[in-house]
Amino acid sequence: MEKSFVYGIAVTDYNFTGRVEETRRLKANFEGGINSILISPRRWGKTSLVNHVRRQLADSNVMTVQLDIFGCKTEYDFYNALAVAVLKQTASKVQLWMDEARDFLSRLTPRIGIPLDPLSEVSVSLGITPDTHTPEEVLDMVEVIAKRKNRHIVVCIDEFQQIGEYENTKEVQARLRSVWQHHHYASYCLYGSKRHIMSKLFLNRSMPFYQFGDLLWLQKIPTEDWKDYIMSHFEATGRHISEQMVKRICETVDNYPSYVQHLSSILLNRLPQGGSVTEDLMPSAIAELISTNEALYMQQIEPLSGYQMNLLRAIVSGIHSGYNEKRVRSQFDLGSPSNIVRLRNALIERDLVFSEMSQLYITDPVFILWFRKRFL
Repeated sequence: MEKSFVYGIAVTDYNFTGRVEETRRLKANFEGGINSILISPRRWGKTSLVNHVRRQLADSNVMTVQLDIFGCKTEYDFYNALAVAVLKQTASKVQLWMDEARDFLSRLTPRIGIPLDPLSEVSVSLGITPDTHTPEEVLDMVEVIAKRKNRHIVVCIDEFQQIGEYENTKEVQARLRSVWQHHHYASYCLYGSKRHIMSKLFLNRSMPFYQFGDLLWLQKIPTEDWKDYIMSHFEATGRHISEQMVKRICETVDNYPSYVQHLSSILLNRLPQGGSVTEDLMPSAIAELISTNEALYMQQIEPLSGYQMNLLRAIVSGIHSGYNEKRVRSQFDLGSPSNIVRLRNALIERDLVFSEMSQLYITDPVFILWFRKRFL
């Protein structure tokens, strides 16, 4: 039996809802060889959306490769991760030793572990270095494999903002762009959760990846798209929830996808068989949701200065602009006007706030509930 509500990890189709237009658009891009860029806050379902589209294309002529580069701290960490993902996900266990990889592996002594259990994953270690391969050779590998197979390959790279953290990042980006823009059998889906870095990579005219592909800014999933999903999942377990209470859940967490799933899960687990969600259950369920995330929030604010905490107080209190005004600076002790820009940039850099139409907003709606409880 499928779990009724899933949060914190990529979801399967049973726990996937909404995103109809985004799915259509991304699927069309994959099939048409158009590069795609996805940007949204963390836990908004980027990985789930990409995997949803990948599953829809499983029986088509489009092959997909997925990798997460969060742990890749250097340029050649990235090249190794990319090469391993492409080799493992485009070839069978036997083919890893054959034509698809032969030319590429000729200068390496790769370690390829093929387990006796047919369901176990093949382990591949390559050890690519500047002495064995140029960046261009690694980056071209997927195009070579796709051409040999006469199939289109889409490489889906999660946490792509890591590229922006590398030493000489602009040169690295230029190398990637200069190779990838000439690929005809391969295209790329690049996505990440640090909006300020992703925006800098793809929206800044001076950066190599400017206008690299179709840019999708993921929006919140509307309440209307949650109704049938949440109600049917409650009914499947012999429990009940009204449209009004679904709306209450969505309003509480500002339609933040992961938190809608999490709060729904808490409420479901508090109900006996045949029970229904009522308003009196909400306060304790919200308290549990806040408590579950408190350690994360404490970790996020621990490095902040007093002035940075004061700016958070202002934003949580509903002040989204006008921080240079004497009244606001005095009320929240924000220091001098010259200090405001530094405070703003520091909070954006930490992904605690985001800027929209020259106004600042808290990224995480449950963080707001926790912050109000602890600091206001």
